[in-house]
Amino acid sequence: MPGLVDETKCKLKELMNKKESIESDIKELSEVLETQQNVGMDGPLVNEERYPRSDIDVYSVRHARHQIICLQNDLKAVMKEIEENLHKLHAEAREKTVDSGEEQRMEIGASSQDLNAFARVDRVDEGSPASQSGLRVDDKLLEFGSVNSTNFQSLQNVATVVQHGKGRPLNVTVIRNTEVVHLALTPNTWTGRGLLGCNIVPITR
Repeated sequence: MPGLVDETKCKLKELMNKKESIESDIKELSEVLETQQNVGMDGPLVNEERYPRSDIDVYSVRHARHQIICLQNDLKAVMKEIEENLHKLHAEAREKTVDSGEEQRMEIGASSQDLNAFARVDRVDEGSPASQSGLRVDDKLLEFGSVNSTNFQSLQNVATVVQHGKGRPLNVTVIRNTEVVHLALTPNTWTGRGLLGCNIVPITR
């Protein structure tokens, strides 16, 4: 498993570098359009008499626009690959977390903005199951058992998973600063209230 995780991490790093390179190229080409009377991607290339505009370099604008469209398509393809590899890496790390019972982390840097957190931890009680699992205040939830951003509707979803998961480790994935952290959280009775000993609030967009 460590080999698979490392391989996926290397692939992700390569894809992130490619993404940044494409974004840099798009930025440079966008600056070319800005120097041409800020014509952008949709500004007219002909005047009212339907002749090519004399105040801009029409060839440069057309070339920049074509290149930007091609690069945007390339960027979409790279982003899809990044998403697929992030899911793969999360799955590998979750499996490793359950096998070892230890917290797993991975640095994601700028790609964190592409992930969809649905809730945030705003309190963790000392000595609680949440505290013992390594959950911290301000952790943003990506996954809580079977709950994620695609199926989350309300905190009742989380409560249901907690009730059904009592005494069994749940896979919990959070964003912490620029890291994705995988935890194994076991809901259980303790000296305090509830089965977790933490408070979770939805993230409003």
